[in-house]
Amino acid sequence: MRILGVVDLRSGRAVHALGGVRNRYQPVATCADVPIDGDPLALATTYRDALGVQELYVADIDAISGEEPQDRIVDDLLGLGLPLWLDSGVSTWQRAQEVINRGVARVVIGLETLPSFEALDVICISVGGQRVVFSLDMKNGTPILAPGSGLRASGTTPAALAARAAKSGVGAIIALDLARVGLGGGVDLKLIRAVRKAAPDVMLLAGGGVRGEEDLPPLSEAGADAILAATMLHQASPHR
Repeated sequence: MRILGVVDLRSGRAVHALGGVRNRYQPVATCADVPIDGDPLALATTYRDALGVQELYVADIDAISGEEPQDRIVDDLLGLGLPLWLDSGVSTWQRAQEVINRGVARVVIGLETLPSFEALDVICISVGGQRVVFSLDMKNGTPILAPGSGLRASGTTPAALAARAAKSGVGAIIALDLARVGLGGGVDLKLIRAVRKAAPDVMLLAGGGVRGEEDLPPLSEAGADAILAATMLHQASPHR
């Protein structure tokens, strides 16, 4: 199963996400026994060199929260040469195009910042659906909708939202429950099955709660093609 190493950025630091309470995130201290001290480049380099991770998922929490994007750090991470998936609060085709033009492999469009599925349609047409990832953002299983969005008319169950995103032509869907992030409680397999059934032909990633390699077979059986991993990697032993 593909594993994407997560780098959560906040105020210039790589932080450890816990339960979706962003103002409490603290800098990553170590990863695979390597001191990190919140350095995003050190974290990503450790993923690659000590753990063999071949893809990165970067969440620019500042940009997602409506603050200035951390573009310089993203550029530094791109310099490592790993395919990089970026969630930076993109909600328009213009911004999506800017992100792709900078060398990002896939642009992540998060439910919590998406104004409408019509906007997602246009983004997919603009940059190509295979380079667009829909992040089905949830908290305790409940979808997180952007304030003032028109998404309620499309249905607010995770399965209905995943089906609508697949109709837009996205190349991948992330089922991400923020309440489970960093807590090691496991991924909701029932949710993964429901999203897989709703979007059978789209790459599906699971995020939030992956405990370790023992979780990978049941996730694969439930329909996940890949996972987002942070805590699991931070606590891993380096390859010898």
